[in-house]
Amino acid sequence: MRVIIRAEVRPTEDEEKVVKALLNLFNVQLREEVSGHVKILVGEGGREALVKFRRLLMEQRILDAARQYLLRGLHERGFSFYLNKQAAYSGKVSFCSFEYGESPLGPITVEVETDDPQRAILWLAPRTVQGTPVEEVREPPDP
Repeated sequence: MRVIIRAEVRPTEDEEKVVKALLNLFNVQLREEVSGHVKILVGEGGREALVKFRRLLMEQRILDAARQYLLRGLHERGFSFYLNKQAAYSGKVSFCSFEYGESPLGPITVEVETDDPQRAILWLAPRTVQGTPVEEVREPPDP
C-alpha cells in the first residue's frame, strides 16, 4: 500500500495551520513542492500513514458514510478521496467533493495505491450494524 497526501497552501493561509490539519489526520512526514506559484505540502507513506485516520473514522462513528466516499473514488490501482482542510485543522474528518467546491480553501487530496483496494477500504471503514463493525479487516493488504 502506498499513500500520498497533498494539500495546497493558498496565499491567504498560514502554512503552519495547513501542516497541523494534515498531521491531525495522518502519520506522515511532510515536504514542500512548488508548482508554478503554488506551494503544495506532500506526505507519503504506507499503511502506517492511515492508522490515525482510521482511528478517527471509528471515534467519529462515520464508518458507513466514509466507506461510501471511499468507494466513489475506487479505481483499478486503488482509490482516492478529498477531505475538508478546515475540519482537519480541528481534528475532524469531513469528506468533500473537489468538483463541487465544497472546500473553499482547497481540499486535502488522498491517493491510496494498493493491489486490493476493496480490502483496504474495509480495513479503513468496515461495514457496521447499529454502529458496530461487522466486517472488520484486521490488516490492510501488504505492500
